[in-house]
This record gives sequence, C-alpha cells and structure tokens, in this order.
Amino acid sequence: MDLTLHILSPEGPVLETGADLVTLPGAAGLFTVLKDHAPIVTALVKGNVRYVSEGKEEFVPIKEGFAEVRNNTVTVCAEV
Repeated sequence: MDLTLHILSPEGPVLETGADLVTLPGAAGLFTVLKDHAPIVTALVKGNVRYVSEGKEEFVPIKEGFAEVRNNTVTVCAEV
C-alpha cells in the first residue's frame, strides 16, 4: 500500500490503515489522494472518506473537519 490513512475524532483515534488511494469530501468538491500527492491542508465537509486497501473499498462517514496530506500520509481530523 502506498499511503497511510489516519482518521482522528475529538474522542480519539478512529482508524489507522494502509491504503492505495483515499478520496476526501473537500469544501470545493471530492478529491483523490494517490502516492506522492503534493502536500496540502484542506477543509472537509460532511461526507464519506473513501479508501481502497488491498482491492477492497471502504467508507468512513465524517462531519466537517480538516485533512493534511504529507509524505504519503493522509491525516483526517473530523467528527464521525
């Protein structure tokens, strides 16, 4: 897997897993993060964090929050 995905809520860690891709509900629309994505910090809106791990598609519903992408790590801070 090319990425590490961390999802954190105010209550604590929700998920830490490897992923091949992560799709996030950005304030300007959905966007997908792949290996070697440019570093960004962005606002998120209510929706699903979609990720694919070992060919299996998974979803984690979130409320609004923020995401940081850096060094092939996607960190989501949001209420779930």
